Amino acid sequence: MRKFVESYDHLEVGMEATGHYWLSLYTFLLDKKMKIYVLNPIQTDGWRKGTEIRKRKTDIIDSVLIADLIRYGNFLETTLASEDILSLRNLSRFRNYLTQSSSDLKRKAISVLDQVFPEYETIFSNIFGKTSKEILLHFSSASDFEGITSNQLSEALEQFRMKRFAESKIQKLSSLAKQSFGIKYALDSFTIQLKMIIEQLNFIESQIDHLESEIESILGRINSPIVTIPGIGPINAAIILGEIGDINRFSTPAKLVAYAGLDATVSQSGDYISTSNKMSKRGSPHLRTAIFNAAFIASNTDPVFKAYYLKKRAEGKHHFVALNATARKMCNTIHAVLIHNKNYELKN
Repeated sequence: MRKFVESYDHLEVGMEATGHYWLSLYTFLLDKKMKIYVLNPIQTDGWRKGTEIRKRKTDIIDSVLIADLIRYGNFLETTLASEDILSLRNLSRFRNYLTQSSSDLKRKAISVLDQVFPEYETIFSNIFGKTSKEILLHFSSASDFEGITSNQLSEALEQFRMKRFAESKIQKLSSLAKQSFGIKYALDSFTIQLKMIIEQLNFIESQIDHLESEIESILGRINSPIVTIPGIGPINAAIILGEIGDINRFSTPAKLVAYAGLDATVSQSGDYISTSNKMSKRGSPHLRTAIFNAAFIASNTDPVFKAYYLKKRAEGKHHFVALNATARKMCNTIHAVLIHNKNYELKN
């Protein structure tokens, strides 16, 4: 770069916040004291559609488009979040990945268990509870329970937390195993899978616990009033704060609603105006899901949100349409609480 400019003083750099690639370059250029504009890819895509007639997309063309947008366009710069907020976003997104992995493993475990001991689930209300998982680590098929000896039972119980509860369940499973129609063909291959799945589940769940502890520690340092809003616990708070970043980026609640993708699409041409517009679903899907979850909880527990939800239902709105309206109200509340940095108060 020194070949083209003598100093960086008057140099401005634009980049898209795409994936994870931009952050390393951003921190490097920031260390050089350079002026940097971080743009949302949606903005550059909109600029492309307004300036490009032909459908062309290469790295060189994208670079020129970004440069032109900075020179001539009316763009909104993406603000880099504080270190704690960025940590919340990273940790909450990774927690989401782990919970999805846990769900995948549970589905696989159920699939295997349905083949080797389909009657097993009738004994437990939750087959992934602590005692059930402890049992499955020792006895993974109907044959294991059917042929269990008193010595094997005693040795296994020594490693269980709730010994009497586990012994009662194992005895019931042993009776069921004698009449089970679980497969016996290639049984070892299935039991190995099941044990490994349970081991992975235990490991992932311990990681999730560790992440949640770290998230709560960061939230304690931030001391945000967002946790006073109904339906927003530590996990939802971490996701929402991490995805929003600096609330001052959103001058109005409507802009936060749009960023969460909770706004309605607009379809109009001449005298035609669509009356059945769908949710745009632009912006952050993590933020949208967290706000939806918060709105659902609040619509059942908080008088104000519940009354608003029921009002929409009384107007003939479908459950999800009413919930979407409640989620937009949740956005407005979040914006007000964060902008004014004041706790949520229930209005009589």
